[in-house]
This record gives sequence, structure tokens and C-alpha cells, in this order.
Amino acid sequence: MRLFCFPYAGGNALNIYRSWPDYLPRDFEVCAIQLPGRGNRIREPAHTRLDALVRDVEPNIKPYLDKPFAFFGHSMGAMISFELARALRRLQAPGPAQLFVSGRGAPHLPDPDPPAYHLPEAEFIAEIKSLNGTPKEVLEHPELMELMIPLLRADFSVCQTYSYVEGPPLDCPITVFGGLEDPKAGPELLEPWNLHTSAAFKLRMLPGDHFFLQSNKTQLLQYLSAEILESL
Repeated sequence: MRLFCFPYAGGNALNIYRSWPDYLPRDFEVCAIQLPGRGNRIREPAHTRLDALVRDVEPNIKPYLDKPFAFFGHSMGAMISFELARALRRLQAPGPAQLFVSGRGAPHLPDPDPPAYHLPEAEFIAEIKSLNGTPKEVLEHPELMELMIPLLRADFSVCQTYSYVEGPPLDCPITVFGGLEDPKAGPELLEPWNLHTSAAFKLRMLPGDHFFLQSNKTQLLQYLSAEILESL
């Protein structure tokens, strides 16, 4: 089983998911999807629209869909994985055996927060700090912030300009993870993901804020691996 993992806004997938193989069964292959504008792809321009990002990922991932696979995406990554699954269906390509989405409200719901990607720098940085996902040493390092802010603006634009287009539900199970202390993705925004699958649906709330996938990684991956094994 291949588990393709998509990052949150500003995230380097290779860093976020590097330790995941240590927590999962040995026959799970973790494939971290590195997006343009970060890490080893830092010289490539980051996408600002979700449809363009999905079109970029789709042809690159297709050669690796030759065995059973699942998608996991947190926050921005949840939207990427969902729209990628729909794109693969339109192309009549193999689809995921299971979709795991995390820390993001259902795609058909309007974003409860106003767009932030175009805010003046001081206000934009305050918004970044409120999410509690950027390390303090980065926030206090002007040179690093100079690199991060354009990427974060691009990723926020990906999320905040997204417009859901009606379509039939996916035929794979969907499991949604949320943080009990996450003010931006409570159960009332996560539960409606059930409308986007014709198969099984689960919602699991874990201790932690928006970045519970870091603070509560062990429990998250226990649930994830158990559910994949159940579906095989």
C-alpha cells in the first residue's frame, strides 16, 4: 500500500512526513508529495490556484498508481488530495482505496474566515502566528521569514480562492481527522465531508489544535494504519 501525503500551507512534505514510516506497518510506503516553491523545489514558482496545482501533480503521480494506494492531506493538503481524487476519476485512472483528510472543513462549505493572502505584511504575519504552526525560530528570523512569506501567501491563495464545483461523491471511504482545540475546523465543519463519499465515513477528533498531526502524531497514525488494514 502506498500512502501519498500532501502538505499544509507553507509545509515541506519531506520534513512533515519523514518520520511516518517509523509509525506505520512495514509494507506501507509513505510517498511525501513535495510541491513547487519549497525544499528541493524552492526555485520553482509556487502555485496560487488549486486547479493548477492539481494539474501539476496529476501526471507526475500517475506512474505510481500501479498498486493499492491511499491519500492523506492536512489542511491545504486535504483539498489537494480531494480534488486530485476527483481529477483521477475524470481521467478514468485508478483512484485511492481510502481518502484521509485532516484539519479542513468540507469542500462545499464557504470558508468562515475572510481571505488573508493579500493582507499587509504585519497583519499577514499575525495571521500566520495565530495558526501556531510556524516554529518560533522561523518567526524570529527575518531572512527565513523573507523566504517563507511569498510561499505562504501563494498557499493561502490556493486555499482561499478555491471554489467547489458540484460533482458525484467519491466511491472510496473517507476518514476525517480534527483537533479538539482547533478553532478553524470544528466538528460542524468536518462532519459534512460525509456528503462526499458513497462509501464508509468516519470522523475522529484528537487532542490538539490545528497542528495536532505534529503534537498527537502517534495516535493519528495508529488510527490511520488500522483503518487502511481494515480496508484491504
